[in-house]
Amino acid sequence: MATTLSISSAASPFPYAALATAAYSSNKIDISIEFDVSEQPQILHVDGKEIIAESDILEALARKSNILGDSTKSAALLALAKTLPTITSFPDLVAGLDTLDDHLAYRTFLVGHTLTVADFAVWGSIKSSTKSAGVLKNGNHPHVQRWFSFVDGLAPIQEAVARLIEARSTKARNNKVASSFTLGLPNAIDGQVVTRFPPEPSGYLHIGHAKAAMLNQYFAQMYHGKLIIRFDDTNPSKETAEFEETILEDLRLMDIVGDQITHTSDHFQRLFDYGVEIIKRGKAYADDTERAQMQDERRNGIASKRRDATVEENLARFDEMAKGTEEGLRWCIRAKISVDDNNKTLRDPVIFRTNVTPHHRTGSTWKVYPTYDFACPVVDSIEGVTHALRTNEYRDRNPQYHWMIDALGLRKVDVWDFSRLNFIYTLLSKRNLRKFVERGLVRGWDDPRFPTVRGIRRRGLTVEALRQYMLSQGPSQSVVSLEWDSIWTINKKIIDPIAPRYWAVETNNMTRVVLKGQIGTEARTNPLHKKNSDIGTKTVAYSPVIYVDQADAASFEDNEEITLMDWGNAFVRTKTTNSSGVITEISMELFLEGDFKKTKKKITWLSEPTETNPHISITLLDYDYLITKKKLEEDDDLDNFVTPVTEFKLAAVTDSNILKVKRGETIQFERKGYYILDEIVSGSSDTDKNYQFVNIPDGRVASLASKSAVVAAPSQAASSAPSQPAPTTTSKMYKVDNIYGDRPVFSDDVTKMYKVESPYKSA
Repeated sequence: MATTLSISSAASPFPYAALATAAYSSNKIDISIEFDVSEQPQILHVDGKEIIAESDILEALARKSNILGDSTKSAALLALAKTLPTITSFPDLVAGLDTLDDHLAYRTFLVGHTLTVADFAVWGSIKSSTKSAGVLKNGNHPHVQRWFSFVDGLAPIQEAVARLIEARSTKARNNKVASSFTLGLPNAIDGQVVTRFPPEPSGYLHIGHAKAAMLNQYFAQMYHGKLIIRFDDTNPSKETAEFEETILEDLRLMDIVGDQITHTSDHFQRLFDYGVEIIKRGKAYADDTERAQMQDERRNGIASKRRDATVEENLARFDEMAKGTEEGLRWCIRAKISVDDNNKTLRDPVIFRTNVTPHHRTGSTWKVYPTYDFACPVVDSIEGVTHALRTNEYRDRNPQYHWMIDALGLRKVDVWDFSRLNFIYTLLSKRNLRKFVERGLVRGWDDPRFPTVRGIRRRGLTVEALRQYMLSQGPSQSVVSLEWDSIWTINKKIIDPIAPRYWAVETNNMTRVVLKGQIGTEARTNPLHKKNSDIGTKTVAYSPVIYVDQADAASFEDNEEITLMDWGNAFVRTKTTNSSGVITEISMELFLEGDFKKTKKKITWLSEPTETNPHISITLLDYDYLITKKKLEEDDDLDNFVTPVTEFKLAAVTDSNILKVKRGETIQFERKGYYILDEIVSGSSDTDKNYQFVNIPDGRVASLASKSAVVAAPSQAASSAPSQPAPTTTSKMYKVDNIYGDRPVFSDDVTKMYKVESPYKSA
């Protein structure tokens, strides 16, 4: 008989402990988790019995899945789990977390060497308590934070929480409350929702586009509907087929695949016909007013001298436009909405203009093209879009959008607004980004310093973090410049449980250490991740001579007892210093019976290289913001705010375990940070190659602070301008095939970027 846990999605406080225990147990027992709106917060149906109390549910699930652990040791922790959410006194809450932090100081799990119900009970009590979570953010309980992040990042738990969010959204949607992200789309019918993502094929997608694309995908999937990827290709002067291909690649990098790919150009004939129709209805007219004068008249609410032309005159001029004649080039078509409406977007906007540049898809067939203001609502309607998601910078244009549909008697489309995404020290303007590319200040549109999808992926941002962050921003209507810390914190929570650990020593003045007490070299097998055995193992050499960072060597005091990580303690006996004050050699004496808990310094190290255990050269790359001002104003001169040095290189070595790492894989160099392998520079052999790793910010203030005020040493800083000029259009990262070739648009081999596996692939 299957076990079923039913949880009310509206329960408060929410029974996260029961949810986590059931989710984790699903790999061990046959259990299903259901969300409903019952009066009971939780009900477990197991072995013909019905259990309601959360503590009893935890015990029943723990026994059935064999994760009860030592019951005597668990008792106090389970009691703490019950107590934490009820504590109202701040000092008492801090005291409780202090006790927990002390308990976890030298433990990975609360009880024993594996996850038990105690871990899920205490995690759930903190998760459901805003006060406890708030105290943790103060950073005074590092061991609890480390443990909490690990449990919180477990794939089964993340999936269960995602289902909870979906259940809450579904409930709100069914109740037809207000129109917002968490409450669902207005007038949505399950199975009939159609959304669209309409990029212009004139550049690369950036993080702002990512929000729009992910929200469109989210709602299409949420309502079991359809997502259309539509290329808004109405300006032949700026658009190319190559950009269409790169946009599809960018979407693929974000795991976004449309159910249908269309082009506005697919509808050029129909749009032209609608142009004729709207003129015949007396709702549009041809105008040859000079651009500057037209802008001035619109600004001041003055009617154009051509506004009252006859239908016949307007059709004749539209025909000249369609032919691309010299006379036709003088004219445009304007919608006849209003002259002086307070909403200036309604002051007779232009809806058709002439352009004789050949179109990348239709060639010279067309000379007259619809503007976005006309084409978007019309194509939305005729393609079956039910909900048009637009950033709220278009909010003033919403009445214009609806007017176009009403003027032609087309099917109505609901518009749903969301806030545009802006980040501090970040440029999202294609025009400004192009300047950096063309001047060679970055290596291309996929540079890790760029906010493009390719850039942030090369910087190590996972699709999972990007999606979680974008969905969390969904309901916001505020236009603000966001800090980068939140998105990188989410990313760290995702990569930390699965990133294998390695060691590296900086080559600049690295210090030789002679160890007394170690005879000969031996190889040991160590885990790549102490908390996740599934990651695998590595072979580590232990020898009488090792190397450490100069900074560590300089911090040692005479006869100080330190800990060599994964080895044991040692005493610092003597230090040799050259005339420049650099420590060239240290003599240490192993003291393996020493207590590592009593030492202040835990040091990473590398054995002396040998033929069988060589040192591998690596380059650690870090980056600064491209501009020195948090937000550029319209009248700011970009040249005055370009960061002089934005790339920092650190030469280091690691052991041969690194040879197993592939491009695009995320690792951690312990005590140095998280990195993604970006490039492997060729050498005569594997051991002669240089592995280039890009630092992944972890969300801490120090890792995200602007480095523009820091004057880097020549050995550490690299000029922001590479020696060779960067390409101005396509990225070196990909080979772009013709989008109109024979292969499927979304085949498995569509991207030539190195493959970045999902952190949850093995879950």
